[in-house]
Amino acid sequence: MQPMIIILKDGTDSAQGKSQVLSNISACQAVAEAIRTTLGPRGMDKLIVDNRGKATISNDGATILKLLEVIHPAARTLVDIAKSQDAEVGDGTTSVVLLTGELLKNARTFIEDGMHPTIIIRAIRKATALAIKKIKEIAVNVKADDAKEHRALLEKCAQTTLSSKLIARQREFFSKMVVDAVLMLDELLPLNMIGIKKVTGGSLEESRIVAGVAFKKTFSYAGFEMQQKKLLKPKIALLNIELELKAERDNAEIRLDNVTEYQKIVDAEWSILYSKLDKLHKAGVKVVLSKLPIGDVATQYFADRDMFCAGRVQEDDLRRTQKACGGAIITTVENLEDQSQQVLGTCEVFEEMQIGSERYNLFSGCPKAKTATMILRGGAEQFIDEVERSLHDAIMIVRRAVKNDSIVAGGGAIEMALSRTLRDYSRTVPGKEQLIIAAYAKSFEIIPRQLCENAGFDATNILNKLRQKHTENNIWFGGDILHEDVSDNLVAAVWEPAVVKINAITAASEAACLILSVDETIKVPKSSAEPSNAAKAMNMD
Repeated sequence: MQPMIIILKDGTDSAQGKSQVLSNISACQAVAEAIRTTLGPRGMDKLIVDNRGKATISNDGATILKLLEVIHPAARTLVDIAKSQDAEVGDGTTSVVLLTGELLKNARTFIEDGMHPTIIIRAIRKATALAIKKIKEIAVNVKADDAKEHRALLEKCAQTTLSSKLIARQREFFSKMVVDAVLMLDELLPLNMIGIKKVTGGSLEESRIVAGVAFKKTFSYAGFEMQQKKLLKPKIALLNIELELKAERDNAEIRLDNVTEYQKIVDAEWSILYSKLDKLHKAGVKVVLSKLPIGDVATQYFADRDMFCAGRVQEDDLRRTQKACGGAIITTVENLEDQSQQVLGTCEVFEEMQIGSERYNLFSGCPKAKTATMILRGGAEQFIDEVERSLHDAIMIVRRAVKNDSIVAGGGAIEMALSRTLRDYSRTVPGKEQLIIAAYAKSFEIIPRQLCENAGFDATNILNKLRQKHTENNIWFGGDILHEDVSDNLVAAVWEPAVVKINAITAASEAACLILSVDETIKVPKSSAEPSNAAKAMNMD
């Protein structure tokens, strides 16, 4: 009898073979099932309460999956592709998870019948390449030469994204705001140059965009109310300097033998502070912003000279102000008069304004305005948080549409067109691949089907109408949620950038292939706190 060889640690959990592949598929389907109902303009929202009791209301796939804290190793793949879709293109996070879930569901029957996963993976990769080629062929290029037409394209893409969000009724208002914000950026379109500030209270329609920078009034000392609250064409100094008397170090020791020497030390502190303030005033600075605190002496000094100051400004706000108004963040005020052209910024109007219960500092008419700030209003805090997430998706989509001007029709139209193309192609392929590509084609129908189900329509009826329209080569026909019918979604301006769909299909196929290729899961047990070798050697256990 051969001795039993133990390779793995005691308590290691191992599962392999067909049952393991099927178990992984079931876990992924459970994740897809959790966010299935959030798809589309009539999608429902989820209320998630985390372990700290914070409630989040959202219908954004990536946000929900992040908060669910999925621990199943295979199902985590779906969370990762939703995150990557969110980071790459911003929208289509629910679609990508549903598509993966449906691909795996259709592959399940082949696995149960004993087909090898490698054959399925090969056919899925082949079908994916075909689908992406088809999208690139039929995508409509909108000419970006005409600024008016280009803007209309961007607004329609933003509206399509916002139609499935909580703010769908105000989508026209917000789509204009999003497009304005993106077009204010430079050609690299950096996302961190669009600031989003939230003020509770008021209605959504009171939200506004500032072509420049706006940030909440910082902590201020006495004397602040005497300062000018509106300045025209001010010189702006951006500092990284503390303008207050510093407290002595706790363990500092100065030995003195008479009072005059002590007075000299006190006077020196004051004169250092006043010389800094004086240099700022002589350089013609009217607005002083500092990352570090500005004390009560400095605040009063500036107020007496009709200057405005704000200390403890957040770094991202300071950077955006620098980008919009020019100048540089300086760490010394020496030679400020000589270098004022290079290091001081300016803007047309600076004012402090009351927005709801908060006071905001607004810099508008900036000469180098490559930044924008959105100030959002709304009732509850959770509601404004969801508005922010929705606008983030819309901004990402508009950024993509600026760079790639090819679009496709949404509302399930492009999925039905791809489904038909792959179904026709599958009939020309011999062998087992024919079945798999046909199943892949059927998987695409989950998007229009789910859109209809979430809106409370008869999905079978709508899909039959869509199949008939697509057979007649009406490739842009998709579901019409408003009239419980089908319509040409290219004409109805339900547009999405082609890159969103390409990214979603690629990510879904990659994830499905990855999950199908795993046939064994080995779970190493958590080690109980064993004493270290050193502790054993010293008999400290």
